[in-house]
Amino acid sequence: MTSGATTREDGFPNQSIEGSDSSNLIEKLLTGLAFFLLGLAILPLGLVISYVIVKGLGRFNLALFTENIPTAGQEGGGIAAAIAGTFLIVGIAAAISIPIGIGAGIYLSEFSNKGIVKWIRFATNILSGVPSIIVGIFAYTVVVLTMDKFSTLAGGFAIAILMLPIIVRTTDEALQLVPKDVRWASVGVGASSFHTVLQIVVPAAIPAIVTGITLAVARAAGETAPLLFTIIFSQSWPDGIIDQTVPALSVLIYNFATTPYQNQQELAWAASLILVLLVLIASALARYFGQKGTY
Repeated sequence: MTSGATTREDGFPNQSIEGSDSSNLIEKLLTGLAFFLLGLAILPLGLVISYVIVKGLGRFNLALFTENIPTAGQEGGGIAAAIAGTFLIVGIAAAISIPIGIGAGIYLSEFSNKGIVKWIRFATNILSGVPSIIVGIFAYTVVVLTMDKFSTLAGGFAIAILMLPIIVRTTDEALQLVPKDVRWASVGVGASSFHTVLQIVVPAAIPAIVTGITLAVARAAGETAPLLFTIIFSQSWPDGIIDQTVPALSVLIYNFATTPYQNQQELAWAASLILVLLVLIASALARYFGQKGTY
């Protein structure tokens, strides 16, 4: 009787042809299963993007980006004010959250004592998981009721809270990726800890920090719940900006998607497509800066 394997001159058995074919078959089956599961994972994203493109592309024209938001029953119009309002709200949120987030990340990584670091990081993780609608209620209580009016500032404040933990965590992690040898070399030539962090460590971590900022902006651009409590809905630009309400893409979609007027429904789908494109662009930028790395 012959065995399924032969012995080489060096004493090690050779794998049989039957065993090799079986291993190749299992490998192909597992590879195919992996690709199938990957397809299932990205299928929802593909369906959402495809459906939004089909529904919203028909209203893509110059008027969409230049004309005012139409009222109920009015034909035509555009969403220029909502696009500009979204950029304004995200800009206010970025102006609030980026300096605070980067400063907090630098403190956690470079200057804080070990006892308090874990608690601050724990609090940051908790904040990142707080539902956006609760942040909206908080902003309504703190800003809207204090000012006694809905405003763009209140909306930016609410969005800034959502952006803050993302920026803090990415800044903290980016700075920790910078090798300790870089810090020691800088201190060894006479630089202070402050100058070492400001002129050596932070510039080295800039690509990863920018990645965190773009991811935070991508999340902020699509938030709706906080804006429902802070800016409500406006269809035109007010006399003031910071202390008055402005239109926003997410709130426009929320209000127009369920109206009985076809024109407003079409504008809601076009606004959805613009919002998806903004998020995709921000995510692509985050991936680009992330690939550049730190060291």
